[in-house]
Amino acid sequence: MERLTRRSLMSGLGLAAGLTVAGTVLDTAAGTGRTAAAGEGAGGRGRGRHPRGTRMKITKLAGGLLFPEGPVALPNGDVLVVEIHRGTLTRVRPDGTTSVAAEVGGGPNGAALGPDGRVYLANCGGLRRFEVGGFVFAGGIPDDYTTGSIQAVDLSDGSVETLYTEADGVQLRGPNDLVFDAHGGIYFTDYGKSDGVTGDKGRLYYAKADGSSIKQLAGGMEGPNGIGLSPDGKRLYVSETYTARVWWWDVTAPGEIKGGRSLGGSGGGNFLYTAPDYTNFDSLGVDAHGNVCVASMVHAGISVIAPSGKLVEFVDIDVDDDPGITNICWGGKDMRTAYVTASSTGQLLKIENWPRPGLKLNYRDA
Repeated sequence: MERLTRRSLMSGLGLAAGLTVAGTVLDTAAGTGRTAAAGEGAGGRGRGRHPRGTRMKITKLAGGLLFPEGPVALPNGDVLVVEIHRGTLTRVRPDGTTSVAAEVGGGPNGAALGPDGRVYLANCGGLRRFEVGGFVFAGGIPDDYTTGSIQAVDLSDGSVETLYTEADGVQLRGPNDLVFDAHGGIYFTDYGKSDGVTGDKGRLYYAKADGSSIKQLAGGMEGPNGIGLSPDGKRLYVSETYTARVWWWDVTAPGEIKGGRSLGGSGGGNFLYTAPDYTNFDSLGVDAHGNVCVASMVHAGISVIAPSGKLVEFVDIDVDDDPGITNICWGGKDMRTAYVTASSTGQLLKIENWPRPGLKLNYRDA
């Protein structure tokens, strides 16, 4: 199938023309609030304002990945990703070489370092591979699907332990992303499953890392995907894919959340932000300033949202026209190196000099 350009995909969806087309370098025009592509000057379209003099460089760190998501930057400079269509946890070294860290089966969707040094996975149980305009996507229910799960991987030997496949007798359908709090507990989203005719409502859970306890915190959500905690751990954020909305809850105690400030809020959550154009939200990361950085598909890039709900900026990321920007994490000594998954072309991107440092997650150095 001939691959469509991202511009043609977006224009076909009724979006405005004039998007920034970035090659291997994003060059930020100081004081203009615009993101300019390499060689374009300051004429590119962007939203928000970058720090003066910032220059972001994009490197294609690794390719040939089978729908990578869930990047985790390790202290030694390696980056872990999950490959949904391969069923693996994969290690990417600084020189771009890759190796399989663990065969986990199903469809690993999100990853996080835990208090015992293991890597914890939200495994959706698998997704069908399909293409749109020559780009690869994931969705639906594969023929070999049995259940979703939360798993733990020992990086020393690649051994895999399945911790949870249900909560109070209710099957985990499609765990998507997870984050650890400072108490060693796991907040995670369950996106659910859809066969194209009927679909699950999404749910939000809290579980202990030792496999001893799990409970549902919220339900009735529309495709909950990314999840993250504020720097002080007092707010929980969740992004929804097709509504392109971000919701938040107060964390009142470990595994206890409170919403209710928005009438009819998804899962009882409080409304934070919604995209102004046709965008699908995927996973998210939180930076050191508390901004929620949501990986945005179709209109591909990162939506940087302040805790107040204001859009700080939108960072266009156009590498090989990939519309499937799905995840962001940070690493490096100053946490200013972002790692972004371009899933529809199977790439892990390294972005140096991100405008603001990322938040050091709990147990990053465990």
